[in-house]
Amino acid sequence: MAGSDGPVAMTSHVLIVAGSDSSGGAGIVRDVETVSAFGLRSSVAVTAVTVQTHARVERIEQMPPDLVAQQMRAAFAANPIAAVKIGMLGTAATIDTVASVLASSLPVPMVLDPVLASTSGRKLLAGNAIDALKRKLVPLCTLVTPNLPELALLTGRPLAASEGDIASQAAKLFDTGAPAILVKGGHATGATATDLLFLPGREPIRFEASRIAVAMRGTGCMLASAIAAHLAQYETLEISIGKAKRHVFAKLLASRP
Repeated sequence: MAGSDGPVAMTSHVLIVAGSDSSGGAGIVRDVETVSAFGLRSSVAVTAVTVQTHARVERIEQMPPDLVAQQMRAAFAANPIAAVKIGMLGTAATIDTVASVLASSLPVPMVLDPVLASTSGRKLLAGNAIDALKRKLVPLCTLVTPNLPELALLTGRPLAASEGDIASQAAKLFDTGAPAILVKGGHATGATATDLLFLPGREPIRFEASRIAVAMRGTGCMLASAIAAHLAQYETLEISIGKAKRHVFAKLLASRP
């Protein structure tokens, strides 16, 4: 397929495997919006339907795993899928199914945003599903993008208090077969929001931006979808992350009152 300037790239799709958010603040709505911003189209596999406001999650209905699988297979059959973005999965059964479909599909870049809880604190992944996520899905993905609380839950350790702690937890996550880990620094403090890209055997690569004092839901969805969109256009992982980080920063800047 052509690169980002070619006509075929404009019809390439990013497959989004995630939950819906009725408020539009996160989930599939945010993902599709982000992918569209880079001239690509989206295919979707809905894993869960949620009833949400911007303040709380009121109800969650999980989709049957076989229905998720059928949506994914139909997307691969119908469209040129150039990358996959994975968000909310909800249960171990859904994780097993998604991993099975992806393992049998043509190799494409896959970005996993490990959605474990909502911004308001509602659990979005069953506790017994974390092990399945690490064993079956993480090794298939090009990049995993946990924030600090998610990294702690994935590694069974306390919230990282320093970059040394982050590096130690990232190393533990590498033991599950993750090829690359982007630890998001939005939950840290300080004037700068620093994301750290960990690659085996290399020093972490830093992506920095000024911290903006605005509340916006769905920034994790936005970042992962933007990375997937750039990977779909054959950018390198490092360039894709840098461009995605700038996209999210611009959105945050534009949302200031």
